[in-house]
Amino acid sequence: MIGSAYRALRPLLFSLPAESAHRTVHRGLNAVQHTPVEDELRQRLTVDDTRLAVDAFGQSFANPVGVAAGFDKNAELPSVLGALGFGHVEVGGVTARAQPGNPRPRMFRLVEDRAIVNRMGLNNEGADAVGERLREQPDPGIPVGVNVALSETADSDEAPEDYRDTYEQVAAGADYLAVNVSCPNSEGMRDLQNRESLEAILGTLADAGASPLLVKLSPDLPGPAVEDALAVVDDFDLDGVIATNTTTDRPAGLRSPKRAERGGLSGDPIEDRSTGMVRFVAERTDVPVIGVGGVSDASGAYAKIRAGASLVQLYTGLVYEGPTLARDINEGLLDLLERDGYDSVADAVGADL
Repeated sequence: MIGSAYRALRPLLFSLPAESAHRTVHRGLNAVQHTPVEDELRQRLTVDDTRLAVDAFGQSFANPVGVAAGFDKNAELPSVLGALGFGHVEVGGVTARAQPGNPRPRMFRLVEDRAIVNRMGLNNEGADAVGERLREQPDPGIPVGVNVALSETADSDEAPEDYRDTYEQVAAGADYLAVNVSCPNSEGMRDLQNRESLEAILGTLADAGASPLLVKLSPDLPGPAVEDALAVVDDFDLDGVIATNTTTDRPAGLRSPKRAERGGLSGDPIEDRSTGMVRFVAERTDVPVIGVGGVSDASGAYAKIRAGASLVQLYTGLVYEGPTLARDINEGLLDLLERDGYDSVADAVGADL
């Protein structure tokens, strides 16, 4: 019933500009959060099965399917997203101070390709507001990670202290910290993925006590640069890697006229590339990997898990598939585990390596 209601509503949402539709969905989810409707959603959409449980970087996840950073930038919706059946939420990207992001329009649906291009530019209410909201809201019952990013006003040499400032404001409400050095829509961000910059940023955060500490990488990094980043992960004993962010590349075969819009591409067209990056990372490090990019069904999530991902995240899939997606993926994962003779998700992690 919930899925059919979304399918009926989707043409109306898709008639709106993408960012307007996103705000409409946010308002709707916020309206039912902490109400009996949320309780009803949790009852209908949560798949309660211990085979789905995952332990990673000191946290326990009831299932491996999470919401990627970007959907809930300001930590307004963790509880209701948990009620939709997700096992964790990563909020943000959050910067030290509030910033408006890039001029609109800045988000575009590529409907023919089941994709999105965005150049949002890390618009958010700032670390002080997000940190206060995380501290004061009721426990959502699922782990909440905080994705932290470089402020537009900070130069690259100021990056370590800027990240530390953000961390200190959100730390009390974060179950893990994801260091975003790969956003393609903010000036200078991806330059921070070089080894020297990473060492300075991650070293400063580690010294400040940030833990669990993960780093989010771009799918556009060449292999040697990924290996350099993973060497830093090992040197600083980081807790995990998130692979991947959106891409500035435009794969051949995109059909939508919006494909030429500038920004980061997400959704179906980057699924295989993202899964390949998960495999590349998992083959070179022993820390848990979170696989992100193009996840919209159980088979795609399972491919990332078998490639080495302990957890997966999605955002664009939620736009196209609607609020039953986490339930559908988790139910499908149980079928795939049973088909292949695995007792749990954890047993299937890295099966194809």
